[in-house]
Amino acid sequence: MIIKKRRITGLTGDVIAELVVETGSLWHERHQAKLAYRPRKRAMGGGPKHQLVFVDRLPTTLVHLRHGATHDVLACWFSVDRSTITRAIGEVRPLPAERSCTVSSDVRLRTLAEVVEHLGSSGTTGIIDGTEIRVRRPAVGRKDRDRFISGKNKQNAVKSMVVTDGVGRLLWRSPTQPASCADITHARQLGLVTLLADGPVLEILADAGYQGLGAQTGGRVVTPPHRKFKKNAPDWYEEMHERQRKAHCSRRIRVEHGIAHLKNWRALARHLGRREHMSDTVQAIAGLLSHQRAADLHSTRQT
Repeated sequence: MIIKKRRITGLTGDVIAELVVETGSLWHERHQAKLAYRPRKRAMGGGPKHQLVFVDRLPTTLVHLRHGATHDVLACWFSVDRSTITRAIGEVRPLPAERSCTVSSDVRLRTLAEVVEHLGSSGTTGIIDGTEIRVRRPAVGRKDRDRFISGKNKQNAVKSMVVTDGVGRLLWRSPTQPASCADITHARQLGLVTLLADGPVLEILADAGYQGLGAQTGGRVVTPPHRKFKKNAPDWYEEMHERQRKAHCSRRIRVEHGIAHLKNWRALARHLGRREHMSDTVQAIAGLLSHQRAADLHSTRQT
């Protein structure tokens, strides 16, 4: 029943079947490698068997990511112990994160360099934006406690950069950083300036938080126009500036729609788990959502 309900897992049954085939073998290989790595007192295959097989571990992880269900609730749902659910989610969550974003059946973008190359070769416009996810406050006494305080929202959060194309299709999502890092600094740390300055000619739209990248990338990053008159601006300038600002916002609004689809997964609305798992969670959801979007587009074209 769980696999057939898209409202429960966020994915259709066909997409989940593809995930089972692709990630199931990888999970089994890693599990066998872990067993072979340590000294054994029993033969391979001995001992108690899994109470939760992989075809149940994957939906468990999907429900946890989609609805933010606690491990206790999932343990009652699947009639297993809470530690079994915790271990299952910890093992399965990195698998969709490694698959990265799916553009089509034969194109997946795993790094920012691949995204820049894809945008340049396809001649499409890219859009970048930063998004913040609330997390638990670090414990008292932690030396990096203040790093997670967002200067914009005044809350403890982590930040990630999202890249979409001109129609809002998710292309890439970066690992998380503490929210005290500015958007433009995060983009520089990810190597975006170097990739664009030395890469193909393309256009990337960004908001005012990235002003300054245009000059460093040869005009490849387009941001809203600077305001030349801060006080006593003429009426004609106010009208022109507002018209240019709205035209730019109407072009880059697609990335906001892509972020909204990501935030529909409750694990990204507010993260209550460990912060060190946040990057895997972010990239896993981005990979799953892009795969479902590609499957929907493929089915629409066939009909």
